[in-house]
Amino acid sequence: MQPPEREGAKTLLTAPPITETAADRRTGRDHRNDRRSSAHDDDDPQDRLMAAGGPVVVVGAGLGGLAAAMRLAGTGREVIVVEAADVPGGCCGTAVLGEHRVDTGPSVLTMPGVLADTFAAAGQDMERWLPLRRLDPYYRLTFHDGSRLDVVAGADAMEDQVRALCGPAEAARYRRFRGLLGEMFAAEWDAFIDSDMTRLRALARPYALARLTALGGFRRLDRLVRRHLTDERLIRAHTFQSLYVGRSPQRALGVYAVIAHMDTVGGVYFPREGGMHAVPRAMAAAAEKAGAVFRYGVRATRIETDGAGVRAVRLDTGERIAARHAVVACDLVGAHGAGGDGLLPEEAADWRLRRPRFSPSCLVAHFALDRRPDGQAHHTLHFGREWRATFAALEAGAPQPDPSLLVTCPEYHGPDDHGPGGAGPAVLSVLEPTANLTGGAGWAALTPRLVNRMLDRLSGLGYGDLSATPRLVFDPPAWRRRGHSAGTPFALDARFTQTAWFRPSGAARRVPGLHFAGMYTAPGVGVPPVLISGRLAAERILESTP
Repeated sequence: MQPPEREGAKTLLTAPPITETAADRRTGRDHRNDRRSSAHDDDDPQDRLMAAGGPVVVVGAGLGGLAAAMRLAGTGREVIVVEAADVPGGCCGTAVLGEHRVDTGPSVLTMPGVLADTFAAAGQDMERWLPLRRLDPYYRLTFHDGSRLDVVAGADAMEDQVRALCGPAEAARYRRFRGLLGEMFAAEWDAFIDSDMTRLRALARPYALARLTALGGFRRLDRLVRRHLTDERLIRAHTFQSLYVGRSPQRALGVYAVIAHMDTVGGVYFPREGGMHAVPRAMAAAAEKAGAVFRYGVRATRIETDGAGVRAVRLDTGERIAARHAVVACDLVGAHGAGGDGLLPEEAADWRLRRPRFSPSCLVAHFALDRRPDGQAHHTLHFGREWRATFAALEAGAPQPDPSLLVTCPEYHGPDDHGPGGAGPAVLSVLEPTANLTGGAGWAALTPRLVNRMLDRLSGLGYGDLSATPRLVFDPPAWRRRGHSAGTPFALDARFTQTAWFRPSGAARRVPGLHFAGMYTAPGVGVPPVLISGRLAAERILESTP
């Protein structure tokens, strides 16, 4: 018999709240008054929507869709964004836990220059709409032997941290390895990450491929890192990031070492107020200022086509928006549907999605605390004792026997948050990697057992007894209810056959005008790649209809 979930803690599941952010205050925006705001209140819909080269309909106000909308609106194109939820965000969402607002999407924001470039394309200064702060430390890493490593800014400062933990010889090796990460990033970024991979010839980058081969990019990540570092703790610190793309360090390609470069070298950032959900809210406000129109609380039900490509987007209100271009920025597996009944027409089928291989999922528990723990870092990664066995379990579709836990506890600084300067109530968010729904586990019994184990682990780590603390839990079935195929918010994994050109295409080959953005397309999962996917979709549209 499975142990019951501990009593005394009430699990709260509520609809996302309506909260005002800095961007809303600057524009006078109130989401509550525009749930079904229309793009065609004053004139004939067909005449207006087909004018000036025709509108672009963006389906989904997640980060990818918002990036596309901002860039298109910034060039003067007419843009209509259709979003089923009442607020923007998509996977970068929000929910309510008692008096708290919690982020339900990504908690790690790297490469803010990609985000700033997106605002600039809409004619806006990101600092005005979305001021960010660099975290210090970026991460705190704790190990089963009681040691810890703070990942901090600056090569010298980080080398000092490694020297104190691992000794001078390993610090010297780290410094050389840090240089290797920079070289690998330089070889990959322009050639493969920041480039359109919709055509096979995009892979024909002989110099970049040769350079990556020489750097070890096509070795397995674990082997690559072990060639340069010897301390097991430091190796884990530079390979755990492979889980971001759904692969174990033993199976991920070495090219994914660039993720470690992005966060351990480039840095981790966070909005000064409003949490991570401030990112999509600011993006939506900037897109509106550039001329985009948002339809919240409305679902797109079908992309209509004719012999020339996209013809219209049909909504669940019965409306039909005439358009020659559409950007679909949502779960692509769900959008294709079964038997041709999905959002996308049958001719938009992509062979790459015939047998999708999904990333593992996660169990996330948000705890409402009376106060922020003293000395708590924003991100703390508690490594378990086991390593290889944990990844083997995920690959077998089972929960990890000794999982590492990512604990996020933001230090809030703004009027939209509780406790200015981190002095008041706080939210402790705990993420445990786990299997997705393709393994067939019985989650009704498994989730309470995993939550109880997490509570025991947190107590042993010094967070106290949280069993009676109000909490909000997301398990794989909850992710599926929120629209994520296979119950994973991480889309497809990044095995070689689901990378670059082999990942679902950003454009429908047989449906002119139909484009895709988001983590199902290249470059892949993570805030910067998703923003890039939106930019690439916008650029393809602008190139086809200047």
